[in-house]
Amino acid sequence: MTDESPAGRFPSPRSPRSGRPTDDRNTAPTFIADSSARAGWLIPTGLIALSAIPMAAGAIRLTELTGGAEITPENARFFAAPLPIVLHILSTILYSVLGAFQFAPRFRRRRPGWHRVAGRFLVFCGIVAALSALWMTLFYPRSDGDGDLLYGFRLIFGSAMLLSVVLGFAAIRRRDVARHRAWMIRGYAIGLSVDTQALTLLLWFLIFGTPGEIPKALLMGASWMINLAVAEWIIRRKQARISA
Repeated sequence: MTDESPAGRFPSPRSPRSGRPTDDRNTAPTFIADSSARAGWLIPTGLIALSAIPMAAGAIRLTELTGGAEITPENARFFAAPLPIVLHILSTILYSVLGAFQFAPRFRRRRPGWHRVAGRFLVFCGIVAALSALWMTLFYPRSDGDGDLLYGFRLIFGSAMLLSVVLGFAAIRRRDVARHRAWMIRGYAIGLSVDTQALTLLLWFLIFGTPGEIPKALLMGASWMINLAVAEWIIRRKQARISA
């Protein structure tokens, strides 16, 4: 006599070791949970991958400063005042990588203590990154091809990033989680724009060659706007899910 399924028609699958019937209903939730966990890491992995080019460029710049590279007109301003660029590179790398893990919801829920500690450190890194970017914009000599339009963009978006991080921190101090999440996402999007800029500038270079003053400014400005548009979409999607 064979064991039958609840429908009474087909034999129940048996375990290869015990020969006892197995219950597929117990394996399905596990499979779904594993798939959901893997999907939850797609966004953090993509964000870290997007940061690869700027992180490599930053590492090269740090190597130049610490390795006694030849001083050229392009890098002379960094050798004259190395602290701002060093702080900017280190804080931006930490901000990009650690910030990516805040977009892994299962990891964040399972380790709330890590989320709080990392969040405080991200606030510090975001403020340092924004302030150092503003300092370099105001006091470093401009690179070739950097005009007034790009100068204005850098001041606007650098200030917007600083304001977003400060408002995000102030919101969580008031236990306003929704506003905290929204402002921190905006700040992270602006900070990550350097990664998008690397892609837009590279694409232009491959098609048209070195961009001029206005195209360079517009490409970089578009990168900030693209990231902020994606950030607003994420924020509104989250709000819609909560209110549904």
